[in-house]
Amino acid sequence: MAGHSHGAHRHETTQANRRRLLWVLLLTAIYLVAEVVGGVLTHSLALLSDAGHMLSDVGALVLALFALWFAQRPADPRRTYGYYRIEILAALINGLTLLLLSVWIIVEAVSRLRQPPAVAGFGLLIVASGGLVINLVSAYLLHHGHTHSLNVRAVFYHVIGDALGSVGAIAAGALILFFHWNTADPILAIGIALLIIYSAVTLVREAADVLLEATPAHLDPDTVRDALLRIDGVEGVHDLHIWTITTGMYSLSCHVVVTPAAYTVAKLDEIRDLLHDHCDIPHQTVQLETHELADEEDVHL
Repeated sequence: MAGHSHGAHRHETTQANRRRLLWVLLLTAIYLVAEVVGGVLTHSLALLSDAGHMLSDVGALVLALFALWFAQRPADPRRTYGYYRIEILAALINGLTLLLLSVWIIVEAVSRLRQPPAVAGFGLLIVASGGLVINLVSAYLLHHGHTHSLNVRAVFYHVIGDALGSVGAIAAGALILFFHWNTADPILAIGIALLIIYSAVTLVREAADVLLEATPAHLDPDTVRDALLRIDGVEGVHDLHIWTITTGMYSLSCHVVVTPAAYTVAKLDEIRDLLHDHCDIPHQTVQLETHELADEEDVHL
């Protein structure tokens, strides 16, 4: 019953995330055209870099939506966990794309620092302001979903990077319009790129941790082991492994050494209840054994 409830909740979350991503994709695609045209007409690198980031957003959104759809395919004998990791791969690709885009922005900005072109400050200010509104609406739509899915979080970081890019472009437009400081455009573009790199590195690290089956950041194996050892009749815990299948879906396997009197189905249920209710680990493989049985062979309940 608990597994069914968990699966139903995950399905509802996935459907909600899909709707959010579709709305953000529509808004982003519409304003991408406006920023490309505005960047070309105003000769602004800050605006073109923001447009380039929006273009990567469109790709990220399409990839994220594909991953959400594909991850719903049922498990089969070859892929017993199903296709949940597709979402993590999509997040990794999006993070790497952000890094490459940021490097391009920095290289282009450095070349413009040597000879900054004339930039139409007023046009830059107007187009960037519109972009900021679109980004804020998109960030609002994705804010809830990004805490439940690394895939959605990747897109959320893209959108936040876009919002920062729009703020930087607005600042550049104001400095150029009122102080005729054309160098502000490439300088702010570099600042935007550095902020994007920070988010992208965090995202890539999180995705890599899942793919390497690292222990989830919010779970401490020693704390879990100590909780199990406090159960009456438990004498030891070994071969403890905790990993992430996809965002919010955690698994655990371990051997628990108990006294002969505690070698019961009831004790196994008590252990599983602890892992499920207090450690929030619904997917478990727990093997009970006693010191005597462990010396002879592994025995499963």
